[in-house]
Amino acid sequence: MDAAAPAPVGKSPTVTVGVAIPVPAPWGDLLDRVRIASGDPLGGIVPAHLTLLGPTEMPRAVLPDFSAHLASVAEGCPPFDLHLRGTGSFRPVTEVVFVAVVDGIAVCEQLEAAIRRGPAGRERSFPYHPHITIAHNVSTEALDRAFTALAGFEAKFRVESFTLYTHPNPGAWTFETLAGAPVPWTPRAVFPLGGGNAMRGGLPKA
Repeated sequence: MDAAAPAPVGKSPTVTVGVAIPVPAPWGDLLDRVRIASGDPLGGIVPAHLTLLGPTEMPRAVLPDFSAHLASVAEGCPPFDLHLRGTGSFRPVTEVVFVAVVDGIAVCEQLEAAIRRGPAGRERSFPYHPHITIAHNVSTEALDRAFTALAGFEAKFRVESFTLYTHPNPGAWTFETLAGAPVPWTPRAVFPLGGGNAMRGGLPKA
């Protein structure tokens, strides 16, 4: 359970949310090892994933509505195949190296747009580009090594759900620290695509 700090007087308690598709084993394990080897400060803390909604702060009271919105989005999207192959980079705009998505891009774009239209109400800072980050906030040499290490990488898997995560630090864009220790994102609920059974997991009460 998140240990959020009390909200200032007159301000509703908030929480930072994110939505992503985790990369399953064995591919996710390999991507994690490469990120750790790059020296990325989030290596070993942030499991390999494809982001559908980046860190977004919202009132805790909105979480039930946001959950219902995610369930509706998931119900309207059938399971799909995701194909990852090779590496790419956002350099020089952003010092990031990633594994590229070569099939499933359109579905990811549709999911991202649908999720963002809901209660999260977040505007994009950059055009959405589905990818799996493998190195960030490291030296140019480390970025080059990560880029080369997975140049021949390839993975295909079926995406049958996406996951809602929360972070206790309002406005957290990374795994910020409390008392010097990393505070991880917490998986709160898994939303099966295509209306499968029901949402798995629960949400903190407002």
